[in-house]
Amino acid sequence: MRIDILTLFPEMCESVLGESIIGRARKEGLVEINCRQIRDYSTDKHKRVDDTPYGGGMGMVMQVQPVYDCYMSLCGELGKKPHLVFMSPQGKTLTQQRVRELAEIDNLAILCGHYEGIDERVIEEIVDEEISVGDYVLTGGELPALILADSISRMIPGVLADTVSFTDESHYSSLLEYPQYTRPYEWHGRAVPDILLSGHHANIEKYRREQSLERTYRRRPDMLSKAQLGKRDIEFLRSLKAKIKSEEEKKA
Repeated sequence: MRIDILTLFPEMCESVLGESIIGRARKEGLVEINCRQIRDYSTDKHKRVDDTPYGGGMGMVMQVQPVYDCYMSLCGELGKKPHLVFMSPQGKTLTQQRVRELAEIDNLAILCGHYEGIDERVIEEIVDEEISVGDYVLTGGELPALILADSISRMIPGVLADTVSFTDESHYSSLLEYPQYTRPYEWHGRAVPDILLSGHHANIEKYRREQSLERTYRRRPDMLSKAQLGKRDIEFLRSLKAKIKSEEEKKA
């Protein structure tokens, strides 16, 4: 898979993408990630890429020409148009399901805005979809682009040790992940649950599944409507609800 990030701050992106798991995956050729400097495509002698907004207002707006030419240069290099995502607080909120879908695309491009945004005309001309990483505003699209690139890259076969590394994680199956523990066995009076030391894999799996269900029910009950639940899961949730109700009645 190839991901191209169109940005005014490629060094910022490279400093993150060159590290840890994604950095190793790039070196091993499992995923190709390129950071393209939009400013390189400015025709202004000072390499300006922004101007004041029509109609007045605070801040500056990124111009059409550098963004469009950067994109068209990429299209020429690929020999086709990539799927272009614009990171924007106005886009649809990123979900694990959308991450899985985007990971199936061979050529993905991510456009990062800055200042007060990008001239709407180029967004209408080249952008395939807008994605938000949450209901808040950042100074630029670089951090959201890094989140998207990271979440997609780790779905590619070989990037993580095995598929269990991400299929057991929060949100992958519409459930939150079970709690994790490592040495020491006891810390500040808190011991690791003994079942995890039992060596009984079936019981451990059952325990982790129930912990995952309980965490999801207590913290993100809205996710359960999308989860694939078996008969045993439904029975556990029914008993959990009764337990919680009893606890609340005792407190009242």
